[in-house]
Amino acid sequence: MRNGSPRLLYVTRVWPSESGAHVRSLNILRALQQIGHVEVIGLEGLGVSSSSNSAFEFAQTFRFELRSSRGLSDKIRWTVDPEQPYPNGFAVEDEAARRILGRLPSFDLVWFSTIHSADMFGVTSWPNSVLDIDDLQSSHVRTGLSAQPGMWAHVLALRKAIVWKRREKMLGKRFTLLCVCSEEDRRYLARLGVEVPVHVIPNAFEKPALDPVRNPAVPPRIGFIGFFEYGPNRDGVQWFVDQCWPRIKTAVPDARLRLIGKGGDAVRTPSGTDVDVLGWLADPSDEIRTWSAMVVPIRIGAGTRVKIAQAFSLKCPVVSTTLGAHGYAPANERDMFLADTAASFSDASIRAMREPALAAEIAERAWRRYLDHWTWEAVRPKVWAAAEDCLRLQATA
Repeated sequence: MRNGSPRLLYVTRVWPSESGAHVRSLNILRALQQIGHVEVIGLEGLGVSSSSNSAFEFAQTFRFELRSSRGLSDKIRWTVDPEQPYPNGFAVEDEAARRILGRLPSFDLVWFSTIHSADMFGVTSWPNSVLDIDDLQSSHVRTGLSAQPGMWAHVLALRKAIVWKRREKMLGKRFTLLCVCSEEDRRYLARLGVEVPVHVIPNAFEKPALDPVRNPAVPPRIGFIGFFEYGPNRDGVQWFVDQCWPRIKTAVPDARLRLIGKGGDAVRTPSGTDVDVLGWLADPSDEIRTWSAMVVPIRIGAGTRVKIAQAFSLKCPVVSTTLGAHGYAPANERDMFLADTAASFSDASIRAMREPALAAEIAERAWRRYLDHWTWEAVRPKVWAAAEDCLRLQATA
């Protein structure tokens, strides 16, 4: 490590803010600021705007552009060559990439928020680098195989899963150190033969200033929070509305479903089913306190859901699929209800409404585990440890 405070470069296309999926980026940035001087490079695109954040001073923002071809030769190369650049089809503009790469020697450490950020530069290897992996792409694709319509779509998805798995095997050659959200993901990378250090930095949620007090509504409410543009959220809620909600309404006719998040209008709901689309809420805490349960009906995807830590932080009971609870080491009826079929998920949601004492007891146990493991106060030292490990490896190289 250099004398004095280390200089850190944080590269992200996930804009840090106080909402949803951006919570991780925001809090990792806050943690890094406590150990060194941090410059942030934001990659703008796909509707992301620097005006959406005022908490950090961005050193530079750069646009990224489409960089892909639909030709057969390119598809073959993407399939057989795990080092092909721009695997997601997007790249930072050439001049901007040269300026960023030219500045790298002035930093002690480069921290990438998601593999997508690093892959936009067409660079195979990044010295003195930390890659923070929110989703393992092979797992994301693999979990969605069963949902593919038709054999050909299934084959194409299987091809993608194999390609991403081959690229993930190379992560240890590209970065100095890796971070993942869960022990399960760390073990997965170990099975792939990744040899660089892998640190577990769980997703977390800010601890409330006061112990949470719930105020369940009458008639009862259950709810979901998330960005509906994100495929796993949209798929899961649509499955819940189609397969579970009619069963729940039969058992609890006056129940209401509340949906928080941008894009909720995309969920198809039959008229008269008591589904309230609330849109994005700057502070959803007061709304969530009125819920009998938060549902997490995730059936595809990877990584861990911040929404579960958010529910724990408000002592809101959770009904989740096993995949939705990935990373939280869950046990059914210990800290949440777990269910993977439409019938069992419906039954668990009904129990959360009909047996409020049981639901509150489960939520209390989840709250205690949350205080130990999933507040950012508890997780922040893990960010420092990862950064310091990378700086140490650099100093001894």
